[in-house]
Amino acid sequence: MYRPLADEFRPQELDEVTGQGHILGPDGMLRRIADSGHIPNMIFYGPSGTGKTTVASIIARRTNRPLRRLNATTAGLADIKAIIQELDTLLAPEGVLLYLDEIQYFNKKQQQSLLEFIENGKITLIAATTENPYFCVFNAILSRSTVFEFKPLTSEDVKAAMERVIRLLSERDGVSIDLEDGVLDYIASACGGDARKSLNTLELLYSTARPGKDGLLFTMTDARAVTQRSAMRYDRDGDEHFDILSALMKSIRGSDPDAAVHYLARFLETGDLLGACRRILCSASEDVGLAYPLAVPIVKACVDSALQLGLPEARLPLAEAVIFLATCPKSNTGCMAIDRAMGDVRAGKAGPIPRHLQNVHADGTGFEREQGYLYPHNYPNRWVQQQYLPDTLKNAHYYEYGDNKTEQAAKKYWDIVKGQG
Repeated sequence: MYRPLADEFRPQELDEVTGQGHILGPDGMLRRIADSGHIPNMIFYGPSGTGKTTVASIIARRTNRPLRRLNATTAGLADIKAIIQELDTLLAPEGVLLYLDEIQYFNKKQQQSLLEFIENGKITLIAATTENPYFCVFNAILSRSTVFEFKPLTSEDVKAAMERVIRLLSERDGVSIDLEDGVLDYIASACGGDARKSLNTLELLYSTARPGKDGLLFTMTDARAVTQRSAMRYDRDGDEHFDILSALMKSIRGSDPDAAVHYLARFLETGDLLGACRRILCSASEDVGLAYPLAVPIVKACVDSALQLGLPEARLPLAEAVIFLATCPKSNTGCMAIDRAMGDVRAGKAGPIPRHLQNVHADGTGFEREQGYLYPHNYPNRWVQQQYLPDTLKNAHYYEYGDNKTEQAAKKYWDIVKGQG
């Protein structure tokens, strides 16, 4: 029966697993747990192709419990009940170790159906997820589990995994495999830290390779053909989407145009034009703000142009917008002011609007003077002292001038007008 290379040559010992030295190294906590044989409930969190399933299988073999596997994308309550019925029978007298892949696809009821048996120890749960478990796993499960993060593999880690499989392939089939210079490095880079993708690429190269001088030849041309484009991790509904959003915003805020353009490129390579546009528009007000207010209409023009052009041409105005924002002076005073004001409103700090600010339905009849409203345009410098905030908040202060040139010029002007200069 056909088995993919990634499964057929899956590591059987922790020493064969590439990467994850922070948890599987000699002093790594996960290795020490595996060596002890006392397996707690665990959640493995990290991108696909980083060894979560492999490590779970190795750990399961070190226990005396039968291993049961479920994938939450296809399993349901009936599958959980079938495992529960095995407990305290000859099939599982000491309980089972359940490996639950993609736990984020189980709803609250499905996750909670395991609680009783996790609590009494009859089921030891090892769950895997590609999304942040603190958001997708319910607290009752989370509080009974230890979370281990699996990090993306480096190119060197992926290359080591491929070299191991090539050696095993040669031994299995008795053939020699010749590699053009740079083939493994290229695949390792193009597969984005995903060992499974790199091994699938190897398998395709192996099945289509032409004979070379001493054996099968893996060429750079073939490697480029089967990888086609970078296997960058991206999921519009997953962590990677929000990580790229965060990185783009923070790079602009940190005034690093090179990093900002890099993260913009990640968006555009996935075709997520709208996501990039929304983040860029937000940054114009949130991070540049009052330091250069014209950033808003300038960036809006770039975004409108990008949306009208569509990809791939949209990359041009968006690149201009990102570089422009990253090199602009920065101010978040507007953002901070509205957040403080909204905080007071949410806390119930409001109160009646002062009478002299209320709308007067008798405007134009002559009775509006009873309000006591002072019309600023009738006074020098178009300003007059009067209370605008409700009585309960009359001393509240939300806006602080930033230290940039634009806001400091405005501050100087109003300090003079208001007699504080």
